[in-house]
Amino acid sequence: MAVPTRFATPSMAPSASGAEKDHTVQQTDIDALVSRCSAVDTGYLSDPYAELFLDSSASKDRRYPLINRGTYVRTTALDKLVQSFLSQPSKTIKQVVSLGAGSDTRFFRLAAGTTQPFIYHEFDFPRVTVRKIQAIQKHAELSSILARFNAVPTAGSNPDGLSLQVDSRSGALHSPHYHIHPIDLRTLKPGTPLPAGINPSLPTLFVSECCLIYLSPTDADDIFKWITSSFAPASETASNSVGIVLYEPIGGHDSFGKVMIRNLSQRGIVLRTLQKYSTLERQMERMRVLGFNSGMGACDVNFIHNHWIDADERDRIDKLELLDEREEWELLAKHYCIAWGWLEQGPLSDKAGSLAFRDWLQFPLQQQPPLAT
Repeated sequence: MAVPTRFATPSMAPSASGAEKDHTVQQTDIDALVSRCSAVDTGYLSDPYAELFLDSSASKDRRYPLINRGTYVRTTALDKLVQSFLSQPSKTIKQVVSLGAGSDTRFFRLAAGTTQPFIYHEFDFPRVTVRKIQAIQKHAELSSILARFNAVPTAGSNPDGLSLQVDSRSGALHSPHYHIHPIDLRTLKPGTPLPAGINPSLPTLFVSECCLIYLSPTDADDIFKWITSSFAPASETASNSVGIVLYEPIGGHDSFGKVMIRNLSQRGIVLRTLQKYSTLERQMERMRVLGFNSGMGACDVNFIHNHWIDADERDRIDKLELLDEREEWELLAKHYCIAWGWLEQGPLSDKAGSLAFRDWLQFPLQQQPPLAT
């Protein structure tokens, strides 16, 4: 995992084995992208931008029905939560920060489908952000969306008069409404300054899509603490809202989970926080203890498939391809989850989450959140 120049010290240079492990984690982004392209080609998802980030040398394999359906459910659930946050009325512009964004297309899908302005930040390894910027520069479909969306006038969203700035060598991109930051997430600890362009006074949602699971529990917890400490209200009269949503594996103690862990480890992939946050209850307790304690929730992918997606849509995806392994699907889907939490601070906040994250209360809960202490 390369370290951004502003954080680099000689003692922080990764060992060869560390660099190899980081490269293995980076390759998971390609795996997810190929799965997304497969789900698009099979008809589960509508995403005209996914294939534009796929390198011409990459093998565009069609995934098994289990994988296609899992990709569909995780994408649909995260989209619902992000869109619910952005659609909630607000006096100020909102911002989204995607941790380990990789080749994710969420910014382009959102920007192409709305004229409502928002600010979107992506963090990832420099090697990954360089590749993403190259794709944006290469494809007019992407660069034109970026240009159009950045031209939307919004009071207070671009106080410095920022224009499009691209550093292709370092993998950085900055513009009024879209930023790509080449950042090693392990450098984000309480006290670490916010990267350029992030405004801590705006309602903000952090997204981690199978990202923090690869960090040590200490590093992952430090990111939570960095977020909540960085987005505290600037004064006693100020209010602020910050939330986070995660997609992660859970389980690991049963036979299926042990096989899943063993198969991933054979590819050099270690799920480092899985033992600590192995259940829905532990995921919500994580939210509460680490500061996202105004509201929280967690559901496994099987529950989301059955309760967040309406019957007509489930019928549609059932007809796309034959899913013989119904029991295997349920078993697999119960080993992945979506977890979320938010923090409302200041005189306008309340524990019911009535501000930026109020609409999250509408989503069916599989598990009741822990009681505050």
